[in-house]
Amino acid sequence: MGDLNWERVIAAGIVVAAALAVAVLLRLLTGRLFKRAGDTRATWDDMAARLIKDLAVPLSVVLGLWIAARVLQLPRGALDATAKVLAAAAILVITLAMARLISSGVSTFALARQGVAGNVTIFANITRVVVLGIGILVMLQSLGVSITPLLGALGVGGLAVALALQDTLANLFAGVHVLAAKTIEPGDYIKLATGQEGYVVDINWRNTTIRTLSDNIEVIPNMRFSDTILTNYHRPSQDMSILVDAKVTYEVDLDELEELLIEVGHEVMKEVQGGVADSEIFVRYKNFDDAAVGFHVILRSSEFGDQFRIRHEYLKRLHRVIRERGIAPPYWQHRVLIDDRTGRNGVTAAATGKTPDPVS
Repeated sequence: MGDLNWERVIAAGIVVAAALAVAVLLRLLTGRLFKRAGDTRATWDDMAARLIKDLAVPLSVVLGLWIAARVLQLPRGALDATAKVLAAAAILVITLAMARLISSGVSTFALARQGVAGNVTIFANITRVVVLGIGILVMLQSLGVSITPLLGALGVGGLAVALALQDTLANLFAGVHVLAAKTIEPGDYIKLATGQEGYVVDINWRNTTIRTLSDNIEVIPNMRFSDTILTNYHRPSQDMSILVDAKVTYEVDLDELEELLIEVGHEVMKEVQGGVADSEIFVRYKNFDDAAVGFHVILRSSEFGDQFRIRHEYLKRLHRVIRERGIAPPYWQHRVLIDDRTGRNGVTAAATGKTPDPVS
């Protein structure tokens, strides 16, 4: 650097200033490009605009610094060291941008496969870690660091880490297995044998988050799914049968009642949100009770959460109809035999309780 003079320093400063100006200009242009891409329905242009925005400023600065170093005419050793540092910085910037791009692509693909409610972060996280790991190894190689001993040390250290993080790795592989086998997916309503149930919100590298019907969040370790019985109410399809239990007195004509129950069922299926309009309604009488004939009506719900509204509306409409038709509700009755201890066989008395149960 003995022949370094002020003219070269000023020229290098001008180069750096020009690089910063270009970086600011590119920042503004890529910001507009990113905003315009966000107005379209396609996702690939959003990711491309994000990549350009991430790379424009840092690469402009790195390029400006390299040109400034050449303008300064640094000694060979200093120039080589500067080149290695700037190359490592460029590789790091590109690695971070590519990790974001690829993870966004994986998330978009998972979202398209899983549906609108899907939010699977496990694949995006794994992809991001892999890309960052490869980028860091390439960066070290560019700095002259031999990665062969490092890979060997990582192999031995990885074994120790695997033993120390057995539960974490078990959750990771369990989550990957669940998603690969499509046992559950975001948006599904599930119920575990241990009692937890709700809509699957997210499956990440360690646990699965579900939202209960009361809008609470429950976090379940992924490996729990491998050792418990799970019911998925969205498989093989989202629509499901609903059983509505009720009773009528013995005096009711069961054939006429069956027609009435089916009529009310079709009305509910067509008018209530969540009902399957073209579904067939079934009525099944099941037992003779003390004072009534028990039965259940089989309806259809398009989704698990709709069954409560459908059952509610069906019972209301059925109650109104049987009142209009004059169908007697089943009241509790009990017949008692009393022995008067006089040698006669007994006197029969009837006791009736006022416990109305019109449609239970």
